[in-house]
Amino acid sequence: MISCEELVKIYKTDDIEVVALKGLNISVESGEMMAIIGNSGSGKSTLLNILGGLDRPSAGQVQVGEWNLLKITDEELVKYKRNTVGFIWQNNARNLVPYLTAVENVEMPMMLSGQYDRAYAKQLLEWVGLKERMGNKLQQLSGGEQQRVAIAISLANRPSLLLADEPTGSVDTKTSDMIMDIFRRLNRELGVTIVIVTHDMTLASKVDRVVAIRDGMTSTEFIKRNPNLDETGPGMAGSTMHDAHEEYVVLDRAGRLQIPKAYLQALKIDSKASMEFDGEKIIIRSPKSLA
Repeated sequence: MISCEELVKIYKTDDIEVVALKGLNISVESGEMMAIIGNSGSGKSTLLNILGGLDRPSAGQVQVGEWNLLKITDEELVKYKRNTVGFIWQNNARNLVPYLTAVENVEMPMMLSGQYDRAYAKQLLEWVGLKERMGNKLQQLSGGEQQRVAIAISLANRPSLLLADEPTGSVDTKTSDMIMDIFRRLNRELGVTIVIVTHDMTLASKVDRVVAIRDGMTSTEFIKRNPNLDETGPGMAGSTMHDAHEEYVVLDRAGRLQIPKAYLQALKIDSKASMEFDGEKIIIRSPKSLA
């Protein structure tokens, strides 16, 4: 569904140049539900904006389904954003029109794309647990209910890809769990590919695969040890991402990898490292003395 190779994004002003993505590599299978984590400024939101058609890449390759987002025209980009991708922001003000009811908010993208379907709009609100709140305006809905309306809006034009930027960042734990349950059900029942950007490790532990981004590059992946195990089943309550997932270092096509900073600091490795291959494994050590 998604393939990024050596993806670069550079922001320029008159005298400042910021490289937000520095050759990032990532792939997402169709029908997958995964999370992207990283510190502030790591490039994760920049990646999501590029995948959502909200920003243009500077170099590299980025393919979403049939669309090449590096070469896409402005006219094609409108079609892509209307039909292929749905987007959910943390800030509800960017998702919703305040003077419309919940069902009217869901109908808005349908009308803009010429695919008006009130029955489907109502069905979406039922799926997110708002059957009794369809006629309510925003000031009559809680923050969690507004976020669930936003999820329904993102699915209004039946996208194959759903992008969520910190979707539970402004709600309590109970509502966060409810939203994740909605995502999981949509992923399983509708086959929608879902990519969630988050800094919440508890949230990340509830998906099958987690990709960590550091300094604008893919650094590590976490793969669930038993993807068939129900996250809410016995023994899973309170488990962390490291309990449920196994960590992998990611290599790009040139064989480059990012070693976690904590490992390098523990070995007192700065700019150079000693590397050996003993026939079975690669050993990285602090530099040997040149004396």
